[in-house]
Amino acid sequence: MSANKTIKDLTAGTVGGIAQVLVGQPFDIVKVRMQTAPKGTYSGMLHCAGGILKHEGPLAFYKGTLSPLLGIGLCVSIQFGALEYTKRFFASRNLLAGIGGENGMTLSGNQLFTAGVIAGLANGVVSGPVEHIRIRLQTQSNTNPTYRGPLDAVKKIYSAHGIAGIYKGQAVTLLRESTGYGVYFLTYEKLVQREMAAKGVRRDQISPTNSVLYGAAAGYALWFVIYPIDMIKSRMQTDGFTAATGRKYSSTLDCVRTVWRTEGLNAFTRGLTPTLIRSPFANGATFLGFEMASRLLNS
Repeated sequence: MSANKTIKDLTAGTVGGIAQVLVGQPFDIVKVRMQTAPKGTYSGMLHCAGGILKHEGPLAFYKGTLSPLLGIGLCVSIQFGALEYTKRFFASRNLLAGIGGENGMTLSGNQLFTAGVIAGLANGVVSGPVEHIRIRLQTQSNTNPTYRGPLDAVKKIYSAHGIAGIYKGQAVTLLRESTGYGVYFLTYEKLVQREMAAKGVRRDQISPTNSVLYGAAAGYALWFVIYPIDMIKSRMQTDGFTAATGRKYSSTLDCVRTVWRTEGLNAFTRGLTPTLIRSPFANGATFLGFEMASRLLNS
């Protein structure tokens, strides 16, 4: 029964992940370009987006999409699978302790945050290399690209730099995922709990509109916490692999210090506007996809 439930969670998570990529990818490429471009390259989000459209065409907004479409689908699948498994573990503990309501599933804030952290760490093992490849593809030259696609990028990076090259920027990725998803799922689940308690309804009776709204709120909570970390991750994952290939940063901490010294505080929030515009749509779509798929699979 537990294995069957986990399979359903993984499947529903995949649906949520695919929805997230299709809705959020155009905003994401603008965010990454703004995060990684030299200071002064873009005057704002519209300048960046307009330049992409003018010089690279509309399809450029989905550059590197194959990698996240497959990879982020898998990442979100793992993320929700780990989350729901951990929630059930805490619920079983609650039942033994006689807390958490009839089935123990009314988890505490600490339990929900911990479940989110575990989900983020599990997700980060896959999302690190997936996002690394996506960012390389998003930021490479359109006229003289280094990589022909995600598989070509994986082959070339692995051949030259091994598994460490594939997992470049992994330490900051794990920090981002664990911190961010702890807050992300805590926010969403608390909003769901509040509606269930206030209206006396089951989770599967919450309207799809509210799933979208709660997902949007969770997305804003996540980005409020992690955006500066995400910017450092993007810098690390677009940096050269060696001094000979233009490496600027010797470590994550060196990246933070260098950006602070040379570009100031504003660099840590550059590209935030497209992220805030993207967030409610992408995260609302993620939770809507997961909740609707879960209901269908469990009906």
